[in-house]
Amino acid sequence: MASTDQLVQSNDPTPVPDPDNKKFLVDPYADWSGGEGIPVHFDYGHDLLALETAAWDRYDARGCFAHTVGMGDFMANYVIEVLPGKKTRPVKHLYEAFFYVLSGYGSTTVWLPNGETRTFEWGPKALFAIPLNCEYQFHNGSGQETVRLSCTNDAPLTINLYHNLDFVFANNFAFEDRLGGSRYFEGDGALYTYGGASVRKVQNVWETNFVHDLTGFKLYEFEGRGKGSLNVNFVLADGTMHSHVSQMPVGRYKKAHRHAAGTHVHAVDGEGYSLMWYEGDSEFKEIPWRHGFMYTPPFWMYHQHFNTCDQPARYVACSLGSRRYPFISLRRKSAEGGGATSVKDGGRQIEYEDQDPRVHRKFLEELQKTGVPSAMGDVFDEPAILAIPKEQLTGVIQTPILAGPAT
Repeated sequence: MASTDQLVQSNDPTPVPDPDNKKFLVDPYADWSGGEGIPVHFDYGHDLLALETAAWDRYDARGCFAHTVGMGDFMANYVIEVLPGKKTRPVKHLYEAFFYVLSGYGSTTVWLPNGETRTFEWGPKALFAIPLNCEYQFHNGSGQETVRLSCTNDAPLTINLYHNLDFVFANNFAFEDRLGGSRYFEGDGALYTYGGASVRKVQNVWETNFVHDLTGFKLYEFEGRGKGSLNVNFVLADGTMHSHVSQMPVGRYKKAHRHAAGTHVHAVDGEGYSLMWYEGDSEFKEIPWRHGFMYTPPFWMYHQHFNTCDQPARYVACSLGSRRYPFISLRRKSAEGGGATSVKDGGRQIEYEDQDPRVHRKFLEELQKTGVPSAMGDVFDEPAILAIPKEQLTGVIQTPILAGPAT
């Protein structure tokens, strides 16, 4: 038997030169996105209708990456632009992708593993998902108008996990269990509602592959986030990614909440703004609210949505962890109701009575600019709030005693 000295000697490593430090701290997704030859935009949020694009060989179209401060480790977004009368190159990939139509009219062709094809037509504010690893192609149906699509995806998770682009983009495995019914490509679907007390909660979930128009889709009561709020959750293409649509009534706004990173929020209709802040910040970060804007709240950063126009305002949010496959513990907690539970009770939501007084003051001032009356006099003494001198509404943003991220 060899002695300890002999073992140490025989295992003495040979130095490997790595002058540029390329062997460690590798980020395959960043390398891929940076090497695609299109602009990579980075900010808290973006006007996706205005972002600069460039020729993108992968799709034989134009595109750009719309990366955000709050994208986190798993999710990302890019924009595909298809010129009038053109079509994209057929592509497939192992990452999940949800597409929201920003502008234009066209169609999508999907090639299924059994050799069948499905083609469906769409217009502005449609939402759809491509079943995992199915080949697909976009067609611009107009000879005059450019199409823009927003693609929210989990490419960072997939590419960083496998760090092999051929495996991600040229894999022939067929996920036949992800296809759904043939009617799911036509906008049909199945609605799941709350079960009894003895079964798992299911909060108004619509399963499909395609939603024709998010502005007219039927939503259901969800007053846990604020009086008059409406909501529906989607399971798209049996995916692990989540999406939901919410609506704010005229003259009202949502309660503040926080969650994991990577939730890409698209304003669908209406106008207003969103505020974001960390506990203890002295100022709010403000994001405009109108169709085309997308932003992503960073991990555990509070955010709150405000409708200041004379019509209800809707948004669609896409993130990791569906109602069927929560994937991460925070998403499971949300599905179980933790997302609409007060921070004072161990949840992640700030109730109206606990929010910083500057929040409602700003809302009233913004409504004065648009001429829309507030519908929140049932919650706040609004004349008293407007009478508070502004110098008394400065300093650290006040929030109640907060629970930790375990919830």
